[in-house]
Amino acid sequence: MSRRGWRRAPRTAIEGCLFRHGAERKGRTISSLSPRPVSSESAVAVPIRRQASGTAGAGGGHVPGLDGLRGVAALYVLLFHCWLLAFPGFPENSGPSWLGWLMYGRLAVVFFLVLSGFSLAVSPARHGWRQGGIARFLRRRAWRILPPYWAALALSVVIGHFVVPASHHGPPNGRTLLVYGLALQDVFTAPTPNGAFWSIAVEAELYLLFPLLLLLRRRLGAVLLVAGVTLLVSLRGLVAAGASPAEGDNLLTPHLAPVFVAGLAGAGIVVAREEIRAMPWHRLAALSALPVVLLIAVQGPAWTVHHYFWVDLAVAPAMTMFLAAVATGRPAVLVRLLATRPVRGLGDISYSLYLIHLPIVMVVVRKIAPEYVSAPLPTFCFTVVLGLPASLLSAWLFAKLFETPFKRNRSWRSMVAAGRTRWAATRMSPRQLPYGARPDEKRYDATK
Repeated sequence: MSRRGWRRAPRTAIEGCLFRHGAERKGRTISSLSPRPVSSESAVAVPIRRQASGTAGAGGGHVPGLDGLRGVAALYVLLFHCWLLAFPGFPENSGPSWLGWLMYGRLAVVFFLVLSGFSLAVSPARHGWRQGGIARFLRRRAWRILPPYWAALALSVVIGHFVVPASHHGPPNGRTLLVYGLALQDVFTAPTPNGAFWSIAVEAELYLLFPLLLLLRRRLGAVLLVAGVTLLVSLRGLVAAGASPAEGDNLLTPHLAPVFVAGLAGAGIVVAREEIRAMPWHRLAALSALPVVLLIAVQGPAWTVHHYFWVDLAVAPAMTMFLAAVATGRPAVLVRLLATRPVRGLGDISYSLYLIHLPIVMVVVRKIAPEYVSAPLPTFCFTVVLGLPASLLSAWLFAKLFETPFKRNRSWRSMVAAGRTRWAATRMSPRQLPYGARPDEKRYDATK
């Protein structure tokens, strides 16, 4: 194709997309390549989409580092389940003491909830604690959370029915599909297909409460909101004579609401005045966590598990201040680590990893490992060596199929249009593609 041919304006939407892609990859502006004037709307269309997909903007809700923390927490939950299935007797530690730090997977889920409240509230905090419409928020949350969850539910039911049954109340059945399909497992009991799904129902219920919590934050302030919710939950715990709800129990949302609210309130630090943002939040988080860590070390894991009701409340402030520290760029070493490509990649698949890792680990522990090892410690090591990479690889593939398309597109219409564009681009011959966007050039990426 001659230079005169590729310099003319594109005739179709697909050709125009590829034309702009090739021009930008060569470091030139569209206006410098085309004799026709380019409107301001079309010129900024690509940067706007990139900002909406995750780049922190002036008014956006994305904070660098939080995705990496989410990935690390999901990896810890995976290791916790490897430990849990290899060593019997939980909550007693029947494994070696040097692996005792893997026993507290519940605290990683608490961290997820604090992080969820924090990250969801950053954008409203930048807009006067307003979210721009309840229906819009709930639709976007459902679009983001439910499709991967339903796909993981189907996978878990198949594995639980045909390969290895999940724990709690027997193999999955029709009631499982109804209760878990509607994410009502925190209200109704049914045979679980996946022991990690209990927190998904808690998250869903907290999403329904999120608009109300934002209203209370706007009207009452952070202190009254956190104090009020924590007081109500503490009274419930006192009335229950200190009983600590366990994973798989019903009505865990009222217990875990304060940790979500703590994260929501902590998001205000991101938009606070400079002297508040400059506070040493990482040191304050360490000081706040120290008494809880010492208490756990002294009392032991069994006591901790039976008192999670209070441990969760005690550790939530430290987790919130830690998130505030990362959001304000401290400690710098950790923030740089969270910005590395492997950690960011782990964060990108963290939700998929959380959803599907447990059935994979159970297959390794109960079906494959007995053929090669027998003792608990070798079983644990075998599970980590085989189950960890298998879970990560499966989560990456699962995310590509069932999570990433819903992150990149806001509706079925846009998803179908994007698919047609990519399909049409793959069918175009190299001579039909604009200069700078040919498949034989290294700069070309047909998936973008």
